[in-house]
Amino acid sequence: MARIGELVAYPLKSADCVTVDRAELGPQGALRGDRSYALVEAGVDPHATSVGGSGGFVNGKREPAVHALRASYELVDGPDATPTAITIERPDRPETGVEADVRRFALPDDREALEAWVGEYLGYSVDLVRDPDGGLPDDRAAPGPTVVSRATLATVAGWFDEIADATEMRRRLRPNVVLTDCPPFFEDRLFADHGEGIRFTAGDAEIVGFNPCQRCVVPSRDPDTGDEIDGFRERFVRKRRETRPAWLDSERFDHDFRLMVNTVVPEDSWGAVVAVDDPVAIEGVVPEPNVGD
Repeated sequence: MARIGELVAYPLKSADCVTVDRAELGPQGALRGDRSYALVEAGVDPHATSVGGSGGFVNGKREPAVHALRASYELVDGPDATPTAITIERPDRPETGVEADVRRFALPDDREALEAWVGEYLGYSVDLVRDPDGGLPDDRAAPGPTVVSRATLATVAGWFDEIADATEMRRRLRPNVVLTDCPPFFEDRLFADHGEGIRFTAGDAEIVGFNPCQRCVVPSRDPDTGDEIDGFRERFVRKRRETRPAWLDSERFDHDFRLMVNTVVPEDSWGAVVAVDDPVAIEGVVPEPNVGD
């Protein structure tokens, strides 16, 4: 039986992760504290703008400089990845005339200081925004934890000489739940056709697999430097097509630049706690979920 091998949260969207042993599924189903903070261009409403490259989020899709920022966190107690403080290290950046520096910011008290310090590095004004309940996920229709298997990460890393191992691939893809004790592309069993979802359990929580995640430019970039692998998308698509499981025939999988599964958590499981080593079991096809169903 598959089980949870890692639980990964990103307290500041587009920044470094933190791994936890236990995580509560908060309102809307995200791991509590995951992407609870984000940086946006000054004045942008994070709930009204696109998370894509043309939106106002300061993320890897539109701002390669964020890859060079290193972040570590102090978290609240319990199964909660909400940060109470963040330490950020920035490198020299000749483009904006800043020198390497490290600063610690208490959250949310030092919000304005963090905005000024990061904005200085980037060369434009930013706001630090917060959603303490549902977080600020990329897929607003499926805001539950994203899921991939460790075997998938290892397999895909093997497609690229430039990617060291499964851990580096995880840092590029940025999933929340990494499964073990299952074969590569097991997560492709966790979505169905339009109008349907796949119900599965993780420990005592019920989750519905909804959509295979469409990838963007971020996995092609080194998570530390932002350096891009030439021809990444083309190689990925070719290898994904070659290794596509024979049983994968979902109409949701409409092109080969998809990997990982976005999920919805039924409201009855909001507040449930998932943990490393929890078993994961597929229960079957259900009608397409809506957030809050």
